[in-house]
Amino acid sequence: MKQRTIAKPVSSVGIGLHKGRPVHLRLEPLDADAGILFYRKDEGMTIPLSPEYVVDTTMATVIGKEGVNISTIEHFLSALYAYGIDNLRVVLDDGEMPIMDGSAASFCMMLDEAGIAEQNTGKRIYRIKREVRVTDGEKYVALQPSDTAAFDFKIRFDHPVIGEQQREFVFSKSGFVRDIARARTFGFLKEVQYLRSRNLALGGSLENAIVLDDNKVINPEGLRFDDEFVRHKILDAMGDMKLLGAPIMGRYESFAGSHGLNHRLTLALLADPDAYETVTLKVGETLEFARSFA
Repeated sequence: MKQRTIAKPVSSVGIGLHKGRPVHLRLEPLDADAGILFYRKDEGMTIPLSPEYVVDTTMATVIGKEGVNISTIEHFLSALYAYGIDNLRVVLDDGEMPIMDGSAASFCMMLDEAGIAEQNTGKRIYRIKREVRVTDGEKYVALQPSDTAAFDFKIRFDHPVIGEQQREFVFSKSGFVRDIARARTFGFLKEVQYLRSRNLALGGSLENAIVLDDNKVINPEGLRFDDEFVRHKILDAMGDMKLLGAPIMGRYESFAGSHGLNHRLTLALLADPDAYETVTLKVGETLEFARSFA
C-alpha cells in the first residue's frame, strides 16, 4: 500500500462560512513523507496538519501558528481521509476553508478532477491496540481495536426532526462518496441569528447548511438523507481524525461527540504509546484494510 498525493494541481473558489468572503483554494501535489501542509498565501505562513496546531474547536476545527489561523477544515479533511491522501499542499488566501455546500462533496469532486497519484513509498497507518476514551458527562468519543476502519456515531437532540439517530459506517472510499460525503452541516435558526449578531456565520445560507426552526427543516429541498444529521457527524469525525496525519485501523465510537472531544481524543491517543502502533506498510504489501481505499 503506497502513499498518495494528487496527480495535478486543481483550484476552486468558495465562500467562507463566518466572514462571508470569497476564498481561493488551490491543491498542489507534494513529495512522499511531506504530509498535509496548509499555506496562507495572504500571510506567507505554512501550518502543518497536526493535533498540536489545533487552536480552537468551539464551532469548527481551527488550526493556527503564530496567530495565523485556518478555520473549518474538517469537511475538507474528511475527503482527504476517504481518498487516502497523505501528501498535499493546500493554498488559501484567507483564514477559512470555503464552506461549499456544507458537505464534503465539492472537495471529493476536486480530488476526482486532480486525480490520485501513488508514490513509491509505503503508507503509514495507526493500528489501535487498546481502547482510548474521552468523556464529558454522558458524551464520549473512543477509539477501539479493529481489523477495519469503522465509525459508529449516535446523537440525540430535543427536536422533532432529529430526535435520536445512530449509524455505523464501515469505511470504504466508495461508501463515503455514496453515503457520507453529501451530508451537510446543520444548525438552528435561533443560533444563526445569534451568530450573525456577533458578525459570525455571515456566509451561511440555505445553500450551505441545513437550518431548522423549532419544528422543521426550513430548506425548501428538505433533507438528502433521513438521517443526514448523524451522517454529517461521521463526516466531521473522519475529518478530525485526519489530523493524526495517517488513517486509523480501528473503530471510532461516539455519543454526542464534538470537535473538542475529537481533538482531546487525538491527543489522548498520541499520549499513550501502548494504545497504538505506527505501521509503515511495505510497497506492494496489501492488507484487507487497504482495499477500503480502492
